[in-house]
Amino acid sequence: MDPLVRLKEAHDKKIIPDDVYDLIIERFPITVAGINRIEKASGIKFPTAYVEPSLVISSPNPNSYEFGILFARTIPIMFEEKFQVVIQISAPLVAYGLKGTIHAILAHEFLHFLELMRKISKMELLSDEISGNLFENVYSDETRLFEPRVVFKDRTLLNHITKKFPAGFRDFKLEDKVIKFWADRNLPKSNISLDTNTVKLSVESLSKIKLVPAFISKIEQLEEKSSKIHKKRLY
Repeated sequence: MDPLVRLKEAHDKKIIPDDVYDLIIERFPITVAGINRIEKASGIKFPTAYVEPSLVISSPNPNSYEFGILFARTIPIMFEEKFQVVIQISAPLVAYGLKGTIHAILAHEFLHFLELMRKISKMELLSDEISGNLFENVYSDETRLFEPRVVFKDRTLLNHITKKFPAGFRDFKLEDKVIKFWADRNLPKSNISLDTNTVKLSVESLSKIKLVPAFISKIEQLEEKSSKIHKKRLY
């Protein structure tokens, strides 16, 4: 899969202007470098990723002024009876994010990917909890992820994650840039509800998913090490 195929289609249709398209193409190698870095630091292959040519925002309800910008999402799909995880990376992140920010967000989504695969390996993924409040959703997100220092053997990458995700991701400078250079120019925007991030797969679908034993073993090792760190925090 060409990770830029949707961006190129949007540019061909004149939905994305030349200057923004050129900027994303110029800065996309930063994203590729981040993916390579995560693979090297974790020893696990990064899932399929693509650039979404729109600003993705989420609001608790249509009448609320409260919203959050989703710079990336981990999306599980069933395609031709085959299970696949796709990382959706928003074009504004590629265009305006600093290197450390892009790499931290990619690493964060990679942790979501591991959590998803852990649940699938244990047949736990019938329905995922969802919160109607953005703050509560961030809290839930932070309490269920694998421990970054267990997964990534890269001190600089870990520092990026720690700084960007102390309690949910916020980067006000990046958000200001995105609003000014993307939203205020009326470039493409996707408004999703929080429950679209919920994963729901039937028992039948789960039973068809085949995972490589070595990958399951790796996940179990990471889970055990993460669990020990969480217990030390509690006691």
